Amino acid sequence: MQESKLLRVVLDTNIVFEGLTKRDGACGLIIDAWFAGIIQVCISNALRYEYMDVLSRKLSPEKWQKSMPLLAFLMTNVKFIEIHFTWRPTSPDPADDFVIDCAMNANAIVVTANRRDFRKAELNLGLQVMTPVEFLAFLAR
Repeated sequence: MQESKLLRVVLDTNIVFEGLTKRDGACGLIIDAWFAGIIQVCISNALRYEYMDVLSRKLSPEKWQKSMPLLAFLMTNVKFIEIHFTWRPTSPDPADDFVIDCAMNANAIVVTANRRDFRKAELNLGLQVMTPVEFLAFLAR
């Protein structure tokens, strides 16, 4: 499939973490869709570093070693987004501003388990935000 035909998404770090650690849930299915090239995952440099930092700190050394090859492969299947414009501060969580900036610059959907921190971006910026289950239902249509 051509890149322009793929649905563009920005995955919050909580989705990547849960998708790599709990493969049988909704987040695991999203990681599978990324792996299969069904969706176009967009990331910025800041978001890439956040993925690596959070996973390396929160996973046990053994799980981190097992997850690194899959994450490295997934990172070869992304659309890197240059951040030309920023909307900070928008979220009560400064780390979520990286996600908002990436999604706004990529014209992409945000998938997160924590919609609360994205409400202001939804209301004021028109950012489309979905939970993992909502996103899978949307993708199935």
